[in-house]
Amino acid sequence: MPGKVIVIGGTAAGLSAASKAKRVDPSLEITVFEKSGYISYGACGLPYFVGGMIEAPDDLVSLTVGQMRDKRGIPTYIHREATRIDREKKEVTVRDLDSGETAVYPYDKLVIATGARPVRPNLPGVDAEGVHTLRTVEDGISLKAAVGRGGRAAIIGGGFIGIEVAEEMTLAGVEVHLYEMMPRLLPFLEESFSQRVLETLTAHGVHVHLGAAVEEICTKDGRVCGVRAKGEDLQAADLVLLSIGVRPASELAKEAGLELDLRGAIRVDDEMRTSDPDIYACGDCAMARHILTGKPAYIPLGTTANKQGRIAGGNLAGLHDRFPGVLGSMVTKAFDLTIAATGLSLEQALAEGFDAVSSVITKGDRASYYPGSRDNTICLILCRKTGRLLGAQAIGSESVAGRINTLAAAITAGMTVSQVNDLDLVYSPSVAPVYDPILIAASQAMKKVERQG
Repeated sequence: MPGKVIVIGGTAAGLSAASKAKRVDPSLEITVFEKSGYISYGACGLPYFVGGMIEAPDDLVSLTVGQMRDKRGIPTYIHREATRIDREKKEVTVRDLDSGETAVYPYDKLVIATGARPVRPNLPGVDAEGVHTLRTVEDGISLKAAVGRGGRAAIIGGGFIGIEVAEEMTLAGVEVHLYEMMPRLLPFLEESFSQRVLETLTAHGVHVHLGAAVEEICTKDGRVCGVRAKGEDLQAADLVLLSIGVRPASELAKEAGLELDLRGAIRVDDEMRTSDPDIYACGDCAMARHILTGKPAYIPLGTTANKQGRIAGGNLAGLHDRFPGVLGSMVTKAFDLTIAATGLSLEQALAEGFDAVSSVITKGDRASYYPGSRDNTICLILCRKTGRLLGAQAIGSESVAGRINTLAAAITAGMTVSQVNDLDLVYSPSVAPVYDPILIAASQAMKKVERQG
């Protein structure tokens, strides 16, 4: 059994791994090193901190360094950057970012949970003052201060984070211009869903620029003054948020000679073990397997990070749990519109070789006569020959989140739309109609299944 365990990374995956390992084997000497100044924080809450809905950065923190040390018996250090892994000597070199001093720590087992870093495009002006990313609490503090000064903001990237921040900045009184290089927002969604998102943002005052590849961040005296997109005039801006995705922070693993996948994420087996049997990786720096395709997938989400961390921690302590894979289940909201999805989109399913078809329905989320009913629009993606459910998307009220969760369970279980149609779902006028939108969606999708014989 291992004695000394080093965990590189003190957020979702790293702390889940450390905590699980300590519960399984309390005799382990576990030490956690975190590069930033915060551990165990809810990064997904950063947009709402930036907009002022969440007041203090500490409100995002679940565990402090002191709590990790005193309550869980795991020494945890912030402002500590791991700079080298020596696999032959089984040592990690760590730099104290406050003092500049370095120290070397031996390990029997190592967990790499270095997360991901925001993509920074090679644009003129990208390093100017006033250009922000949003990944850490420190990023959030800086961006919130900029939002507090008012003015105009340019958000480059129309994904979930870009949309969430656009909403929060708008509510905070900032004029927001959202730039998306694709011809529509969230292109993995059914096309009419993308249109609904666009209409919702526009109705609330967000200026959305589609098919707008930003070519330059304009500056004056070293500070942002505007953004120029291809085919558009200069748009004035006082701050810019880069929100065009993330890349796995796998450089440390690469330098140590660990295998990476094609996306640059650390290659792991279903026990979260890397190509070195004494090193585990989990969270946004690691790959996962897609449940439907069986292929490696890089879908960095907080839910996945926590699960992978628990698997890695338990296994390094002697268990043999397996991570079952991911569907990429996700949800967000744009003002009063909730958007959720799981599994494959129609385009993805076709690209993976499935004989896929989609079906879309709209149904109220409560009994029609009950006050407050709102439409849920659900898109199901299914195999034309077997009726097997491959993906689901929904927009509408907050209730779409729960309905997508139900459909994620159905996909994981390998259910067909006929089997979904047979589910005994709840009914009460105040929360759901007698025929739930899920049942209506499944019933209509059954019509797309080819009759055999």
